[in-house]
Amino acid sequence: MKSTKSNRPSGKSRRVKPLTLETLLDAPSELATDLASSESVVLMTRIRLARNLAATPFPGWAGAEQREDAYETCRAALNAVSPMRRGLSLSVAELGDLEKQILVERHLISRELSDTKASAGVVISADQSLSVMINEEDHLRIQSLRPGFQLAKAWSAINDLDTALEEHLNYAFSQERGYLTACPTNLGTGMRASAMMHLPGLVISGQMEKIVRAVNQLGMVVRGLFGEGSEASGSIFQISNQTTLGESETDILSRLSSVLSTIGGHERNARARLLESDASTLFDKIGRAYGILRNSHLLNSSEAMNLLSLLRLGVDLGNFPATERSRIDRLFMETQPGHLQRARKGELDPQQRDLLRAALLRAEFAKVAAPAFSAPLPSSDQPTPEPETL
Repeated sequence: MKSTKSNRPSGKSRRVKPLTLETLLDAPSELATDLASSESVVLMTRIRLARNLAATPFPGWAGAEQREDAYETCRAALNAVSPMRRGLSLSVAELGDLEKQILVERHLISRELSDTKASAGVVISADQSLSVMINEEDHLRIQSLRPGFQLAKAWSAINDLDTALEEHLNYAFSQERGYLTACPTNLGTGMRASAMMHLPGLVISGQMEKIVRAVNQLGMVVRGLFGEGSEASGSIFQISNQTTLGESETDILSRLSSVLSTIGGHERNARARLLESDASTLFDKIGRAYGILRNSHLLNSSEAMNLLSLLRLGVDLGNFPATERSRIDRLFMETQPGHLQRARKGELDPQQRDLLRAALLRAEFAKVAAPAFSAPLPSSDQPTPEPETL
């Protein structure tokens, strides 16, 4: 075996209709599923594997013909393995700017892949839980997406897919350095595992900077909603491993799981302390956010995310019914620029998007009753004992 992965057999895949680009874009995001909406802190789990073909120049060094050969080889292998066989294969060159933007917003492709001009694409599984980018920084960027806190299930799915692909492709691998990658920071397992966390308690209480420093010292990294270089709109952060060489996949996942659980404990305690020390200020923030969302006529993307974040916190605190969490999670995605423009079926300038976003949110929150600030903290979110220090 080249790595420490276990070779568990894949389960039987259920029969699903073939994807088209239209049905993919019409389907809800992985952030808006019922399972994701039942979680107060972890919105989504993702695992990504970087892989390259042996004896083939990496995409950044390959000539046009070599890139095309690698693209066709990888795409053929993906179309031959389950569960990608019934998925959707898309060439970046055939996608419009708006279609690429929506795929980025849904975390199905990276911003880097969307900017690639030739011999690059993505294959997305029928249930949209797996996507494989071809000829981004590496020949293959395999990723598994799961709503909520599901590291084990995300790992099982991507492990099965990676093992199946190894039957069709000869990966670039070194006994000393593990999987060979375009960037040295991905050497070894080639794995980045992450969770998207909603951390408004830590942001409001001013503790997020301390958490980021502690996480960095543990060999983890904290990024914004759309990964490297993006801002943490809506108090949503991605926490992932930074070290891929010298640890097994199991060790990385175990260490990340421990860090995520600790951060979750700090977030729940931060919320409890905010309620104990100054509930009126916290409720004022939530009430003002509700009022703006019901009445505003211009909202940019960042402002909308921050307001929705406060209302999601209000749901977690019992100020709104738990059923409203799914509405908010859906609106996190539907208010992104690409999704707004697709709903209007045309490109819009920034002010037009801000007008449309505000109108959408006014209509949605006209259906939501005013917050009940006397509601107690739900039992599922009771303050936990002080978590371990990161």
